[in-house]
Amino acid sequence: MSTLTGKAWVIPNDYINTDAMMPHRGYDMAPREQESLVLATIRPGWAMLVQPGDILITGRAFGTGSSRPAPTMLTRLGIAAVVSESVGEIFFRNCVSYALPVLELPGVLSIVTEGDTVSVDIELGTFDNRTTGVSARGEAMPSMLLDTIAAGGTHAVLRRDGYL
Repeated sequence: MSTLTGKAWVIPNDYINTDAMMPHRGYDMAPREQESLVLATIRPGWAMLVQPGDILITGRAFGTGSSRPAPTMLTRLGIAAVVSESVGEIFFRNCVSYALPVLELPGVLSIVTEGDTVSVDIELGTFDNRTTGVSARGEAMPSMLLDTIAAGGTHAVLRRDGYL
């Protein structure tokens, strides 16, 4: 799996739940309208600024709450990876299931500013702020989960292995 490099979007709030990424009212909307709701209660208009390849940097316990398919909303916006102080367990697994790379990296908020160019490698667990030259290491993702992400998510693995 290659290193992902992109613009950092910093949302430092702790305990952002999946309802903020996929509000219930969005289920009855067209996809583009759904996308406009992503994190709108925290950062109105943010979703319309995201570009393909951008990397989301977040505070502690990002993605807590229900098991809504919030990672799909982030990938539809173009987010290439999430680097977080910590993430909710269900959200972490959903990121893997929907092929969204995620790296838990305590202290990341202290080494990145919004707009910095950053790189993340979930296979190695590395994070590099290319703007400032500061690097950090988190825990590398297990190979089985890396395989799922590289394949395109859980459904892709099941298709590949003949289960679907």
